[in-house]
Parts: sequence; C-alpha cells; structure tokens
Amino acid sequence: MGWAGFLALWCALWAVVALIGFGMSLAGVTKAQRTVRLAGRVERVREPRHGGSRMGGISVVVAYTDPVTGQAVTVTNDGERGEMITEAWEGREVGINHPRGRPHAYRFTNRPEEPSRGLGRPSFALFLVYVGLVVLSAVHWAWPWALIGFGGPLALFAAAHLPATIRARNDHAAKLAAMEHTEGRVVAVLRDVSVDQDDGHTYTTITPVVSFTTHEGTAVTAHCTSHLPDPAGAYGREVTVHYTRADPADFTVDRAAERRSQNQDVTFNVLTIAVMAATGVVGVLFLVG
Repeated sequence: MGWAGFLALWCALWAVVALIGFGMSLAGVTKAQRTVRLAGRVERVREPRHGGSRMGGISVVVAYTDPVTGQAVTVTNDGERGEMITEAWEGREVGINHPRGRPHAYRFTNRPEEPSRGLGRPSFALFLVYVGLVVLSAVHWAWPWALIGFGGPLALFAAAHLPATIRARNDHAAKLAAMEHTEGRVVAVLRDVSVDQDDGHTYTTITPVVSFTTHEGTAVTAHCTSHLPDPAGAYGREVTVHYTRADPADFTVDRAAERRSQNQDVTFNVLTIAVMAATGVVGVLFLVG
C-alpha cells in the first residue's frame, strides 16, 4: 500500500469514527450526555500545609442536593476527583458531575457545567479527516496544495476569532480597572518533585498559597501560580491582592502583568493570521509560478 492508499484509509477510518460520534450524540448516548451535572457549595476549607503537595488542590468539603432522593449529600475532593479546586471559600459554588446511576464516582469542576452533547471527539476526528484530505491532495497533485490547504483555512479561522479575542482583551482590561484590592498573606508554599523517566532529571514545582479576605468578608484561600516574585521564598510574605467583587477566584497580585498577558494573546492571534495567510499565498505562488 502506497502513501495514497494509506491516506485514503486514514480518512475513511476517522470518517467512520466521526459518524459514529455524531450518531451517538443524536441518539443522546454519549458519555457527556449520560453525565449528571450538579451544583454544590463549599461548606469548609482546609488550609494547605506549608511544604506539602499541590496535588488534589485545596481540600474542601462540599454539600449538594441529590436530585433523585432530594437528600443533602456531603463530599470531599480528597484523591483524584476531577479538576483541582485552586481557589476556595465557604459558600463558593462548584460543579459536581457523576455518571448516571453512579453518584459515588463523582468528579469536581471549578464551576457548574451546562449539559454537553459530547461533540468534542467526533469534531476532532473530522479535523483529522480534513488533515488527511489535505495531505492526500498534496500527494496526488503537488506539495504546494498542502500549504494552501493548511494556510488558507487556518488564516480564516484565526481571523474569525480575532474580534472575540480583542473583545476579551478589552473586557478583561475593564475588569482589571474595576478590581477591588486588599491585603493578603502567603500562608504556604507547596513543593512537588517529579523525576523524568527518560533522563532521570528532577523537576520541582513551587506553588505559593495566598489567603485574603474581601471587603465583603469572604475569606479566600487560593493557589497563586503567576506574577509573584521569588515564589520559593514567599512563605509569610504580605501581598496586595486585586480581585473581582463578583468572583474572588478572578484575582491577581500584578495587574500590569495581566494587561501585558492579554495584549500578547491579541498579538499571537494577529501573527497567526499573518503566518497562515503567507503560507497559503506561498502555495499559490508555487503553483502558478
């Protein structure tokens, strides 16, 4: 089997996967559609131990109402329980998901989630079909078709998302300007050590934990993973925390750095459009040249 046959088989297999996925979604039997999505509230927050591990996130006790029995259920996020809770306070609303009929297999999300149709995997399979078709066209006709096939559509895709990226940057800038500020303290520095199985190199991850109280009296404990100088030596340090009143999980210790980060997102989007468009143009020039 030559390259053309292999690519045709690739496209056919992933097309079948995509069709099966879309069919299951229409039938309402995907894993996402069989997941029960609930909203719980944090009842208790356990302060992390200085020098401990960040694995598992901030330990919390969460209560929710069982939709079947109507009874109150209390659970913890100890162990492997989905998304890490990295910002916590008493009364915070979080999401709890579990397979239908298996409430003991619950998983946490940082926010309650809307019902999903489970289209992520079949959509990715469809993208792989597209990749195969582009490469197949390059094999059959000429390699510049690969440049056109990838550069043109990706440039259009990035251009379509540019206005949303700019709006997000502007909204975030307005949110930063409206943030409240309060004094906080680094109450723990967590340390995790991992070893690369290939070369034996040791990696250390440092995660400071900051505690602050909002002007509304909400006591927040949160991982502070960015914009904090010398995180390894931050234990006990007093810091100024800027937070959003409606959602204290949206906080920063350096508003200027946050603004620069948003500007970088817009710059990256613009550069992606330019590079992809240039790739497509180069492909056209090779074909007509």
